[in-house]
Amino acid sequence: MNLLEFDPPQALRRHVQCVWRLRDPSPSTQPQTIYPDGRCELIAHLGEPMRIRTFDGGWLQQAHSIFAGQHHAAIRLAAAGEVDCVGIRLQPAASAAVAGARLVGCAERTVDLTQIDAGFASGFNAACREFSRDPQARPFWQYLESRLLLYAIDERMEAAVAHLESQDGQSRIDATAAAAAMSLRSFQIRFLACVGLSAKAFARVLRLQATIRAIDRGGESLAQLAVDNGFADQAHATREVQRLTGLTPARLRAALRSARDDDGTVQLAAAFVRGAA
Repeated sequence: MNLLEFDPPQALRRHVQCVWRLRDPSPSTQPQTIYPDGRCELIAHLGEPMRIRTFDGGWLQQAHSIFAGQHHAAIRLAAAGEVDCVGIRLQPAASAAVAGARLVGCAERTVDLTQIDAGFASGFNAACREFSRDPQARPFWQYLESRLLLYAIDERMEAAVAHLESQDGQSRIDATAAAAAMSLRSFQIRFLACVGLSAKAFARVLRLQATIRAIDRGGESLAQLAVDNGFADQAHATREVQRLTGLTPARLRAALRSARDDDGTVQLAAAFVRGAA
C-alpha cells in the first residue's frame, strides 16, 4: 500500500486540507478500518471502487466518484480489485462546498457524487486522472478552484473549528459560541450546517482522534491517557474509543503496533492516523 499526501495551493487552503493518493496493485482481501476525523472528502476511484460495509452487515460497492460525509464511528472498507484513488480532504468549515444543504443528510454515508452534481462528478473524475499522471498538473487544481472557491467560508465557523482543534475538542461549546459572538442555539444550527456534525459531536471526534494518536505513540498508561484527553475516567475513555474504532484502547494499541509490521486489518487506519509523506 502506498499513501501520499499533497498540500493544496495557497488559494485553496481554506477549503482543502490536503489531497491524497492511495495505490495498492495487490490489496489484501481483509476489510480495512477508517476512523472519522471530522473531515468530509471527495474521492475518485481510478481503479476498482472499494466496497463499504452497510448498516445491515452487507457490502456495497462504491461509485467511481463519491462524497464521503461526516462519520461518528469507524467505517469498514474492502478492496474489490486494484486500489487506485485520489481523495480531497475538505477543511471542516468547507464541508458544504459541494453538498450544500444536503450536507447533514450525507452524515454516515458515502454518496455517489453524480447524485449531488453529475456534471461536477464527471469533470472531477477526469481531473483526478490528470492528477494521477502529474500531481502538479495545473488543470486539476484549477478544476477544484472553479467549484470550491464559489463557496464562501463562514469565518465564525472557521474560527470555531480552529479553537476546538487547538484544544483537541476539550473546549466548552457554550464558550466557543460566545467567542463567536453568537447565541448557543444559533451557533449550533450554523455549525451543523457548515461542518455536517454538531459542535458537540465534532469536539468528541477531535478528542477521540487525540486519544488514538496518544495510543499510537504509546508510553502513557491508559488511565493517564484518559485524564489527558478530557475523559471522566478510564472506563469512559474505553467506551468512547470502542464506539469509534470497534476496539478497546488496549486492543487498539496492540493493533496499531502490529500495523507497523504490516498487519493488513488496520494498515489503512494507521496510515491515516499517522499521516503520510
